[in-house]
Formats: sequence, structure tokens, C-alpha cells
Amino acid sequence: MILSRYLKVFPSIDKPDHFLLYSTLRGSMAAVPAATLQALQQGKGSKAEAETLSRLGMLVPDTDTEKEQMRGLLERANGRSRNFKAMVVLNLDCNLDCGYCYEGQFRGGHYMSGATADLLVQTLSRERICEGWDLTLSFYGGEPLLSLDLIERISRPLQRMAREKGGKFGFNLVTNGTLLTREVAEKLVPLGLTGAKFTLDGPPEIHNGERPFASGAGSFDAIVDNMASIWDLVPINLGGNFRECNYLEFPRLLDLLVSRGITPEKLRHVQFTPVTPQAGCADQSSGCASSNAPWLVDALMYLRGEILSRGFKTSRPGVSACVVELEDNIVVNCEGKLYKCPAFMGWEGLSVGSLAEGMKQYHASHCIGNWQTEECLECCYLPLCFGGCRFLTLSQGKLMSDVDCKRQFLDATLERILQQNLTCPAAGTTPA
Repeated sequence: MILSRYLKVFPSIDKPDHFLLYSTLRGSMAAVPAATLQALQQGKGSKAEAETLSRLGMLVPDTDTEKEQMRGLLERANGRSRNFKAMVVLNLDCNLDCGYCYEGQFRGGHYMSGATADLLVQTLSRERICEGWDLTLSFYGGEPLLSLDLIERISRPLQRMAREKGGKFGFNLVTNGTLLTREVAEKLVPLGLTGAKFTLDGPPEIHNGERPFASGAGSFDAIVDNMASIWDLVPINLGGNFRECNYLEFPRLLDLLVSRGITPEKLRHVQFTPVTPQAGCADQSSGCASSNAPWLVDALMYLRGEILSRGFKTSRPGVSACVVELEDNIVVNCEGKLYKCPAFMGWEGLSVGSLAEGMKQYHASHCIGNWQTEECLECCYLPLCFGGCRFLTLSQGKLMSDVDCKRQFLDATLERILQQNLTCPAAGTTPA
């Protein structure tokens, strides 16, 4: 047995003459004495140690076989999937006027029609629910709650059909939070609402400047009031978008939430990410953006530590791949066009079909498996990356076939993240 290729080794801070072993594939950790590590590196070690570390995925019979198994990991995961996920963009309208919003140029009259909503229901029920799969929708916008009637129109028949076919149906909301009152939540929970992501861009004076109502009035109090009123009905994820000039103020937001009764157990997950308007999906996904800028690395580590130290849960590293690699994930825009990522909407040539015409073959156009190179397969970080974000490569003027390598970023952050996890019991379990 030899050490896995997908293993990082760091000095142990709290145990002299020990090292911390971390499997990037399994997410497992073990502290071992320096002498034990040296023996393992030489292919030696006790039987008990070998059995334990093998169970943790840190020792493998052969690294070449391990590498070939990694080559097919995502294909096997896709083959096992029985949960189809669709992000449904109901509109491109909003009652807020966020300065960094990429959708601002599209506003005005862009709403999904009732006919398109019905076609979505027909397509999902025909393709997935009839097979007894679980189905999870994420309603997105714009502001999805401006299309409350469509949420009901789509959810009610899908929920009924899922029950009839032995599957499960649920949906979540990516919302600015101003319209998700307790009355609205009580209406949506019976239809399958299982969670909502809210966004607060710092304490009031910062947030209200970044995310005002279209009228110019601040939105902070309305959002916090709604969070306080629905947390017992709907699990809440909290996001926020920071800048270099204001990220040091975000811990004050957490303290303010606690003072208003929104304590750690009332939020499922908290994560702050940089303002990245070019990505076009800041409110939806916090796992795509990465940068090697020193200030950003420091900001992310600082904020993660502040979140954990107050008892809130946040993301930790885990096996992660660009959503385009996951076969049972799709984005449906308000016109019924299909995409593999919300950031691709509006980009010429990146649609993969429509509800009316069906899905087109996209493996070549979206460079599926672009990470299956010797350089990537031999990288210890591959399980945390799998080639990174396709859109970030495009936004940097590169080809989609190029990988968004995260080695430099993970070199700068992974050890610090693991130490935070060891010292903060609130460290979450959601992959970053």
C-alpha cells in the first residue's frame, strides 16, 4: 500500500512532531506522527495503521490504478444519479436595483409565459418524473417571487405527479428576500418549498447602498424582518457580496443578525463571496469564483473564520466539478431555452436546446472532460476542482477547453481552511 496521489500533508499545529493528512477525494483527515509518515512514504508501516489509512482513502494499492479510476469518477456519478435538478429563470425583472447586477440590461417585460411554464411541466414529467426520479427545482430571476403565480402553476402538478410515480419533488428560491414574507412562505411550503437563499451585502449602510429598492429606499430591514419571520418554516442560506473596500465590515453584519434574534441555529449556511459581475451568477453560486489576488485570499479566509467563530455554518472543501459536467442539471430561461449554467444565458452559442426542441448534444461544445489530461489527473487537487469553472475561463478570454486551474488558490487556502475546521466546531459539511 502506498500514499494516495490525492493527498495533502501539512504540519500539525497543535501536535508537535505530527503531520495532518487530508484526502482531497474522501474529505478525511488524520494526524500521524512524523515517524509514521516517513514509514508510509517508504511503503512501510504497521498493519493497523495501513488498515485505518486505507479506510480513509489515504493509502491505495496502486496510484496508476487510482488515477484511472479518477478518470471515470464523474461518469460513474452521473450513472448513479436519480435526482434531476433544474434552475428555472422565471423573469429578468427585480424590485431591487443592485449596481453590479448583470441582468440590468435585460430588464423590462422578460417574464416566462404560462405556455412555457406548462411546457416545462410536460417536459419534466415526461422525461424524469415518469421514471420515478426525485426532482428539485431552483426558481431564479430576476426576482422569482415577482412570478409567484408561475411558481404555483409549475409546482402543483409536478408535486402531484411525483407522488403518483414514487419520486420526490421540492424547490428552493434564490431570492433577494424582500418578498418572502411569512404569508408567502406558508403558501409555498405545502407546494414543496424546501429552502431559500437570501443576500445581505454587509451591515445596513453598506447593503442599502449596494442593494436598494428600485425606488432608492434601503432594503436591509425588510430582508432581515423576513428572515426572522420565516426561519422556522424555511431553511435559509445567507449569501453576501463583498468588495476589497468593505469586507472587514461583514462580521458586524453577523453580530447585528444575532442581536435581532437570527442566531446560528436559524441559518443553514452562511457564505460571503466577492462581487464578480462578469460571472453573472453571484447570487446563485458561491462555489465558482476563484482568484489568486492576495487581498481576496486574505478576505475569504478572514470572513470564513469570522463566520465560524460566531457559530454559523459555512462551506468546507469537497469533491466538486463544474455544473456542465453533471448530466442531470439544466437551466431553463424564461423563454424556454436550455443552458448548462446560469452564467451562460445570453451568450451566443452556449444554449444546449429548448423545451420545444429538446436537448442538443453539448459534450464537444462545452468541452466535457477537459480535465482528463495527465497534468490534471496527477494533481492532488483534482477532486476539488475537475478543471474548474468553464465560464471563468471564457471571461478571461480563454477557450472553454482550457482548465480553470485552482492550484495556486488552493495552495494559499486549503491548509488554513482545514485548521479553521479543526478549531471551530461549527464548520459545515457543504462542499465549497
